Amino acid sequence: MSSPLWITATPLASDGELHIGHLAGPYVAADVLSRSLRADGHCVLFTSGTADHAESVELRALRGGRKPQEVAEGFRTAITADWLRAGVRLDRVVRPERDRGYRRWLQELFLDLYAQGVIVPRTRPAYYCEPCRQWLHGAYVTGACGHCGARAGGGLCQECARPNDGELVDPACARCGAPGRPRRCRRLYLPLEPMRELLADHWRSAGLPPRLAVLCESLLEDGLPDVPVGQPGEWGVPVPVDGFDGHRVDSCFESAAMHLFGYGHDQQPLPERALHFCGFGHAFSHVVLLPAMLVALGLKLPQEFRVNETSGTGAGEQDGAPALWALDLLTDFGADTVRRHVLTARPQDPGGTVGRADLERTRALLDGTWNNWLSRLFAAVREDSAGRVPDAEPGGEGWAALRHRLHRAAEDLREAYAPEAYDPRRVVAVLDEVVCCAADFGHVNAFERHRPSGAGHHLPALAAQLAVASALTSWAWPVMPEGAARLAQALDVSPGGPVTPEALVPLSPGTRLAPPSGPVFGF
Repeated sequence: MSSPLWITATPLASDGELHIGHLAGPYVAADVLSRSLRADGHCVLFTSGTADHAESVELRALRGGRKPQEVAEGFRTAITADWLRAGVRLDRVVRPERDRGYRRWLQELFLDLYAQGVIVPRTRPAYYCEPCRQWLHGAYVTGACGHCGARAGGGLCQECARPNDGELVDPACARCGAPGRPRRCRRLYLPLEPMRELLADHWRSAGLPPRLAVLCESLLEDGLPDVPVGQPGEWGVPVPVDGFDGHRVDSCFESAAMHLFGYGHDQQPLPERALHFCGFGHAFSHVVLLPAMLVALGLKLPQEFRVNETSGTGAGEQDGAPALWALDLLTDFGADTVRRHVLTARPQDPGGTVGRADLERTRALLDGTWNNWLSRLFAAVREDSAGRVPDAEPGGEGWAALRHRLHRAAEDLREAYAPEAYDPRRVVAVLDEVVCCAADFGHVNAFERHRPSGAGHHLPALAAQLAVASALTSWAWPVMPEGAARLAQALDVSPGGPVTPEALVPLSPGTRLAPPSGPVFGF
């Protein structure tokens, strides 16, 4: 590829720790795609960031008697550490409060759009809290969405993904609960209606998932909105336009722009292709604001979108239960168990669940199938071949049929890992099928040990199973990298190779195995 395939995941507000709802959203799924593409030899750039200037960061600081910078720094450190614990390997994480040159870059982008007339001043009603003497926007205001009726904050509705600017029903201050009173406020806006045809063409060429297509068509039908890109406040990047002292760049606009900084578009040409991972509630920034900036800057970027329904709330939090923090679950269950489960529970509809009981079942499944088969295989090699790879060609009863089936499974995995038909749930199902078939093959051929005609009849079946285990160090690597790495170490092979049928090759005879003392996958 002449340029990297660019994968992005929604920047996460640094107002709290990472929880399971976040991992079940964009991050693990994007990482799996990134790993599979790299293993296949593709050049990939995987970026995200932390939304340090979200209003929720400042609000949390006020409630805790702290400075917003302290809140952003502390939670950013925790979030990035938990990404690493979960095996999410980002190439670049934009840190607005720390990255050198970020503030200047954002202000220059803002001024460029303003000079072009893309950003313009408007005087519109905005909510104001009299007791707090504060303008209410973002996390500072709550109410019912004027479009769908769901509970929403200012800026964007997480339920219908539509923007709201003075359109909340029964707005109230998030700090004191007082009603938000409309007041005329002069702010800077990005009107989208002048870009109607260009945005419509962009959306038609993007191949949007159905729910995103409905959102974009609804916006076109209703008339594209004017989106505020500056707000009166004290926290964030100052608006660099004369006459707007005391205004800060709107956090939704900044989150969309942050992707361009993460890629470094001012230092290198944009890639030939970009894939954006996000929850539906954050889709407006990806599918509307970012393309609007690209159109205004005269940049072309073929974009694709992978959207899931997992919201920003952790499992159980919707019902008033405490959020399930990623650090706790990763400590208790391990990255493999968590990653595998959030991929299978990553819903295309809101029905997937992620809780401790669900993770217990996933761990039990790994122990009862994957780890059980591997422990029996390692034990048989230790007892019958002195812990070394048998000097025998892979074989055994049913091996030819199983090998053919495994080659088909590798092709299925390759298709499900590919960006064009990316389906991580299918990946997990095929991997389980591979392990179950290998385990059944091992059970059937274990009786060969008791042939009266002599020893050694069962060794080809052991060699065959070791070839399957070796293939899994590549085939399962994108989903469960920790377990794949432990398995590779046990077999004395390198993990993370291409997902191809050619990964199913016999191990070198005589290689001494070094099985781990505990489970291979999960713990």
